[in-house]
Amino acid sequence: MDRLPGAVLFACNFNRVRSPMAEMLLRLAHGSQVFVDSVGLRRDPAETRIDPFAAAVMDELGADLTDFRPKTFDDLEDESFDLVISLTPEAQHRAVELARGRAVDLEYWPTMDPTLVDGPREQRLEAYRQVRDDLARRIRERFGRASTFGG
Repeated sequence: MDRLPGAVLFACNFNRVRSPMAEMLLRLAHGSQVFVDSVGLRRDPAETRIDPFAAAVMDELGADLTDFRPKTFDDLEDESFDLVISLTPEAQHRAVELARGRAVDLEYWPTMDPTLVDGPREQRLEAYRQVRDDLARRIRERFGRASTFGG
């Protein structure tokens, strides 16, 4: 495992599903050791809150995303990140622009869009769980497990 970066940004298209899930998963694992944020490329004016299925599957882990508000790259108050992880090809292109002329590492983690899954509620939730669990696995592999008092 590399040493933890000081600040990590996750990026996707709308900041309503994948990037907020990744942000919260990294916060759960290393929240006191690394600053973490997330953004999307654009904002859907009709959608001002987290996707309810994303909130539901994160709630299963004890993570409350009900107050989360999607934001874009333009909403960032500070662009000083050590690492930007893009979850979509479009976000990767924007991350490259953000990194131009800066000392920032870029990673691309292609991540399925669970909003494209149709079907009954449980089938859709299962798609969101798969994305959550894949992101959690990638975060463990990339950043390691957080150490706790006593091991």
